[in-house]
Amino acid sequence: MKIDIAIPEGARQTLVEILNTLLADEYLLYTKTRNYHWNVTGPQFNDLHKFFEAQYEELNEFVDEVAERARQLGGRAYGTLAEFVKVARLTEAPGAVPAAKDMIATLLADHEAVIRSLRADIGPVADTYQDIGTSDFLTGLLEKHEKMAWMLRAFLA
Repeated sequence: MKIDIAIPEGARQTLVEILNTLLADEYLLYTKTRNYHWNVTGPQFNDLHKFFEAQYEELNEFVDEVAERARQLGGRAYGTLAEFVKVARLTEAPGAVPAAKDMIATLLADHEAVIRSLRADIGPVADTYQDIGTSDFLTGLLEKHEKMAWMLRAFLA
C-alpha cells in the first residue's frame, strides 16, 4: 500500500536507515546493560543489580519504540543480531566481565555516544528530510538517554 505522508520514498528509506542504525545501538546497549545486571559483583551488588535492571527495562522500551518508528515510515525494522552487529556504532567486549565501576563507566560512555549520534541526526532529520515527527521522537529519546547518563555519572561520583 502506498504511503502518502508528505515525505518522499527516498527520504523515508534514508530515515529508516538512520533509525535502524539507532536500533542496533539501542539493542547493543540493552544487551550490555542486561549482561552487567547478570554479572555484577561486589559490595554494591544489590544496588547495581536493581539499577541495571531498571535501565535495561527502559532500554527495552526504546528498542521497541525505535523499531516501531521505522515501521511507521514504511520500512522494515532490523530484527537479527547479525543486522545489529553489522551497523551498530557501539562495541562489545565478549567474554569480559569488568569490575562494577568499569561497568558503569562503559555504560556511561555508550549512552554519551548515543546522545552524540542523536544530536547529529536530529537536525538533518527535520531539515533535510522534512520529518518533524521523527526529529521530535529522536529529541525525546535524547532526553531519556541524558537522564540515564546522569544517573550513571552520579554512581561514579
